[in-house]
Amino acid sequence: MTSTRLPGKVLMPVAGRSLLAYHVERLQASGLTVYLAITTNTTDDPLADFGAAHALPIWRGPEDDVLARYQQCAAAHDLDVIVRVTSDCPLLDGGLIARAVQQYLAADNARLYLSNVLKRTYPRGFDFEIFSRELLDEAARHATTTSDREHVTPYIHQNRSGRVEFAHVTRPTDRSAYRLTVDTAEDFELIRRLIEDYRADMLGAEELIALLEKHPELVAINAHIEQKKV
Repeated sequence: MTSTRLPGKVLMPVAGRSLLAYHVERLQASGLTVYLAITTNTTDDPLADFGAAHALPIWRGPEDDVLARYQQCAAAHDLDVIVRVTSDCPLLDGGLIARAVQQYLAADNARLYLSNVLKRTYPRGFDFEIFSRELLDEAARHATTTSDREHVTPYIHQNRSGRVEFAHVTRPTDRSAYRLTVDTAEDFELIRRLIEDYRADMLGAEELIALLEKHPELVAINAHIEQKKV
Protein backbone atom coordinates (compact mmCIF):
# COMPACT_ATOMS: atom_id res chain seq x y z
CA MET A 1 0.00 0.00 0.00
CA THR A 2 2.98 2.35 0.46
CA SER A 3 4.34 2.04 -3.08
CA THR A 4 6.49 5.09 -3.77
CA ARG A 5 5.45 5.55 -7.41
CA LEU A 6 1.75 4.62 -7.13
CA PRO A 7 0.51 4.40 -3.53
CA GLY A 8 -2.37 2.01 -2.92
CA LYS A 9 -1.99 0.56 -6.40
CA VAL A 10 -3.08 -3.02 -5.67
CA LEU A 11 -6.52 -1.87 -4.51
CA MET A 12 -7.09 0.55 -7.39
CA PRO A 13 -10.35 -0.37 -9.17
CA VAL A 14 -10.86 -1.42 -12.78
CA ALA A 15 -14.35 -2.32 -14.01
CA GLY A 16 -15.62 -2.43 -10.43
CA ARG A 17 -12.91 -4.74 -9.04
CA SER A 18 -9.52 -4.10 -7.47
CA LEU A 19 -6.31 -5.08 -9.22
CA LEU A 20 -5.65 -7.44 -6.31
CA ALA A 21 -8.95 -9.23 -6.93
CA TYR A 22 -7.93 -9.92 -10.54
CA HIS A 23 -4.47 -10.98 -9.35
CA VAL A 24 -5.77 -13.48 -6.79
CA GLU A 25 -8.43 -14.92 -9.08
CA ARG A 26 -5.87 -15.56 -11.82
CA LEU A 27 -3.44 -17.11 -9.34
CA GLN A 28 -6.14 -19.41 -7.99
CA ALA A 29 -6.53 -20.80 -11.51
CA SER A 30 -3.21 -22.55 -10.82
CA GLY A 31 -4.96 -24.78 -8.28
CA LEU A 32 -2.53 -23.65 -5.58
CA THR A 33 -3.29 -21.98 -2.27
CA VAL A 34 -2.62 -18.23 -2.35
CA TYR A 35 -1.06 -16.71 0.76
CA LEU A 36 -1.14 -12.98 1.42
CA ALA A 37 2.13 -11.88 3.09
CA ILE A 38 1.67 -8.24 4.09
CA THR A 39 3.26 -5.80 6.53
CA THR A 40 2.29 -5.08 10.12
CA ASN A 41 1.72 -1.42 9.19
CA THR A 42 -1.77 -0.06 9.74
CA THR A 43 -1.62 1.13 6.12
CA ASP A 44 -1.92 -2.54 5.13
CA ASP A 45 -5.07 -3.11 7.18
CA PRO A 46 -7.19 -2.80 4.00
CA LEU A 47 -5.17 -5.70 2.55
CA ALA A 48 -5.86 -7.76 5.68
CA ASP A 49 -9.55 -6.97 5.24
CA PHE A 50 -9.34 -8.06 1.60
CA GLY A 51 -7.67 -11.32 2.61
CA ALA A 52 -10.31 -12.03 5.24
CA ALA A 53 -13.13 -11.25 2.82
CA HIS A 54 -11.64 -13.66 0.25
CA ALA A 55 -10.73 -16.39 2.75
CA LEU A 56 -7.01 -16.08 2.04
CA PRO A 57 -4.42 -17.21 4.59
CA ILE A 58 -2.67 -14.05 5.82
CA TRP A 59 0.71 -13.44 7.42
CA ARG A 60 1.80 -10.04 8.67
CA GLY A 61 5.52 -9.32 9.04
CA PRO A 62 8.22 -6.66 8.66
CA GLU A 63 7.84 -4.01 5.97
CA ASP A 64 11.49 -3.81 4.88
CA ASP A 65 12.69 -7.32 5.77
CA VAL A 66 10.46 -9.03 3.22
CA LEU A 67 12.67 -12.12 3.29
CA ALA A 68 11.83 -12.60 6.98
CA ARG A 69 8.15 -12.02 6.19
CA TYR A 70 8.23 -14.76 3.54
CA GLN A 71 10.14 -17.18 5.75
CA GLN A 72 7.78 -16.60 8.67
CA CYS A 73 4.75 -17.14 6.43
CA ALA A 74 6.21 -20.37 5.03
CA ALA A 75 7.05 -21.64 8.52
CA ALA A 76 3.66 -20.71 9.97
CA HIS A 77 1.88 -22.66 7.23
CA ASP A 78 4.45 -25.50 7.07
CA LEU A 79 5.09 -25.02 3.35
CA ASP A 80 7.73 -27.07 1.55
CA VAL A 81 7.66 -25.31 -1.85
CA ILE A 82 7.12 -21.60 -2.43
CA VAL A 83 5.98 -19.83 -5.59
CA ARG A 84 6.88 -16.17 -5.23
CA VAL A 85 4.83 -13.57 -7.09
CA THR A 86 4.28 -9.88 -6.46
CA SER A 87 0.84 -8.33 -6.16
CA ASP A 88 1.45 -5.60 -8.74
CA CYS A 89 0.98 -8.16 -11.54
CA PRO A 90 -2.81 -8.42 -11.95
CA LEU A 91 -2.66 -10.39 -15.23
CA LEU A 92 -0.40 -13.22 -14.08
CA ASP A 93 -1.23 -16.52 -15.79
CA GLY A 94 -2.20 -19.22 -13.28
CA GLY A 95 -2.00 -21.91 -15.95
CA LEU A 96 1.57 -20.95 -16.80
CA ILE A 97 2.47 -21.14 -13.12
CA ALA A 98 0.77 -24.51 -12.69
CA ARG A 99 2.80 -26.00 -15.54
CA ALA A 100 6.00 -24.58 -14.08
CA VAL A 101 5.20 -26.09 -10.68
CA GLN A 102 4.74 -29.50 -12.29
CA GLN A 103 8.13 -29.08 -13.97
CA TYR A 104 9.66 -28.14 -10.63
CA LEU A 105 8.11 -31.06 -8.76
CA ALA A 106 9.16 -33.53 -11.47
CA ALA A 107 12.78 -32.49 -10.93
CA ASP A 108 12.53 -33.56 -7.26
CA ASN A 109 15.44 -31.32 -6.26
CA ALA A 110 15.30 -29.15 -3.14
CA ARG A 111 18.32 -27.15 -4.39
CA LEU A 112 16.52 -26.09 -7.58
CA TYR A 113 15.43 -22.52 -8.34
CA LEU A 114 13.05 -22.34 -11.31
CA SER A 115 11.77 -19.08 -12.74
CA ASN A 116 10.96 -17.07 -15.85
CA VAL A 117 12.91 -14.02 -14.65
CA LEU A 118 16.62 -14.88 -14.96
CA LYS A 119 16.26 -15.68 -18.66
CA ARG A 120 13.52 -13.19 -19.36
CA THR A 121 11.39 -13.81 -22.45
CA TYR A 122 7.94 -13.15 -20.97
CA PRO A 123 6.62 -9.62 -20.42
CA ARG A 124 7.08 -8.10 -16.99
CA GLY A 125 3.91 -8.91 -15.17
CA PHE A 126 4.11 -12.68 -15.66
CA ASP A 127 7.04 -13.11 -13.25
CA PHE A 128 7.26 -16.06 -10.88
CA GLU A 129 9.98 -17.84 -8.91
CA ILE A 130 9.75 -21.38 -7.49
CA PHE A 131 12.05 -22.63 -4.76
CA SER A 132 12.11 -24.92 -1.75
CA ARG A 133 11.56 -24.08 1.87
CA GLU A 134 15.13 -25.33 2.36
CA LEU A 135 16.50 -22.57 0.11
CA LEU A 136 14.24 -19.96 1.69
CA ASP A 137 15.29 -20.90 5.24
CA GLU A 138 18.93 -20.84 4.19
CA ALA A 139 18.56 -17.36 2.70
CA ALA A 140 16.75 -16.10 5.80
CA ARG A 141 19.60 -17.36 7.99
CA HIS A 142 22.51 -16.06 5.94
CA ALA A 143 21.41 -13.04 3.84
CA THR A 144 22.69 -9.86 5.47
CA THR A 145 22.47 -6.96 3.00
CA THR A 146 19.49 -4.63 2.97
CA SER A 147 18.84 -5.43 -0.70
CA ASP A 148 18.88 -9.17 -0.05
CA ARG A 149 16.38 -8.83 2.77
CA GLU A 150 14.09 -6.40 0.92
CA HIS A 151 13.92 -8.34 -2.36
CA VAL A 152 13.61 -11.87 -0.90
CA THR A 153 15.43 -14.00 -3.46
CA PRO A 154 18.80 -12.42 -4.46
CA TYR A 155 20.66 -14.66 -2.02
CA ILE A 156 19.11 -17.65 -3.78
CA HIS A 157 19.23 -16.66 -7.45
CA GLN A 158 22.72 -15.17 -7.18
CA ASN A 159 23.78 -18.54 -5.75
CA ARG A 160 25.56 -17.11 -2.72
CA SER A 161 25.67 -20.59 -1.16
CA GLY A 162 27.28 -22.04 -4.29
CA ARG A 163 24.88 -24.98 -4.18
CA VAL A 164 21.80 -23.72 -6.04
CA GLU A 165 20.79 -25.34 -9.34
CA PHE A 166 18.76 -23.53 -11.98
CA ALA A 167 16.00 -24.16 -14.49
CA HIS A 168 14.25 -21.61 -16.68
CA VAL A 169 10.79 -21.20 -18.21
CA THR A 170 11.07 -19.42 -21.55
CA ARG A 171 9.07 -18.91 -24.73
CA PRO A 172 10.47 -19.10 -28.29
CA THR A 173 10.08 -15.38 -29.01
CA ASP A 174 11.38 -12.74 -26.62
CA ARG A 175 8.62 -10.36 -25.54
CA SER A 176 10.31 -9.15 -22.38
CA ALA A 177 10.05 -5.53 -23.56
CA TYR A 178 6.29 -5.59 -22.94
CA ARG A 179 5.18 -4.36 -19.54
CA LEU A 180 2.10 -5.70 -17.74
CA THR A 181 3.12 -4.87 -14.19
CA VAL A 182 1.72 -1.84 -12.36
CA ASP A 183 4.12 0.67 -10.84
CA THR A 184 3.07 3.96 -12.43
CA ALA A 185 -0.06 5.73 -13.66
CA GLU A 186 0.83 4.74 -17.23
CA ASP A 187 1.09 1.08 -16.24
CA PHE A 188 -2.32 1.31 -14.60
CA GLU A 189 -3.81 2.94 -17.68
CA LEU A 190 -2.62 0.07 -19.88
CA ILE A 191 -4.09 -2.56 -17.54
CA ARG A 192 -7.35 -0.59 -17.34
CA ARG A 193 -7.61 -0.43 -21.14
CA LEU A 194 -6.77 -4.11 -21.52
CA ILE A 195 -9.40 -5.23 -19.01
CA GLU A 196 -12.16 -2.81 -19.93
CA ASP A 197 -11.75 -2.92 -23.71
CA TYR A 198 -10.32 -6.41 -24.34
CA ARG A 199 -11.38 -8.52 -21.32
CA ALA A 200 -7.72 -9.23 -20.65
CA ASP A 201 -8.61 -10.79 -17.30
CA MET A 202 -10.03 -13.73 -19.28
CA LEU A 203 -6.94 -14.24 -21.47
CA GLY A 204 -3.88 -16.41 -20.92
CA ALA A 205 -0.28 -15.28 -21.32
CA GLU A 206 0.02 -16.20 -24.99
CA GLU A 207 -3.31 -14.55 -25.83
CA LEU A 208 -2.23 -11.38 -24.03
CA ILE A 209 1.10 -11.32 -25.83
CA ALA A 210 -0.68 -11.80 -29.17
CA LEU A 211 -3.02 -8.92 -28.28
CA LEU A 212 -0.09 -6.60 -27.56
CA GLU A 213 1.63 -7.66 -30.79
CA LYS A 214 -1.53 -6.70 -32.68
CA HIS A 215 -1.90 -3.34 -30.92
CA PRO A 216 1.38 -1.41 -30.73
CA GLU A 217 -0.59 1.64 -29.62
CA LEU A 218 -1.31 -0.19 -26.36
CA VAL A 219 2.34 -1.12 -25.89
CA ALA A 220 3.25 2.55 -26.37
CA ILE A 221 1.21 3.63 -23.32
CA ASN A 222 3.94 2.55 -20.89
CA ALA A 223 6.85 1.63 -23.16
CA HIS A 224 8.92 4.50 -21.76
CA ILE A 225 8.65 3.35 -18.13
CA GLU A 226 11.88 2.02 -16.66
CA GLN A 227 11.73 -0.82 -14.16
CA LYS A 228 12.94 0.16 -10.69
CA LYS A 229 16.37 -1.26 -10.00
CA VAL A 230 16.86 -3.96 -7.39
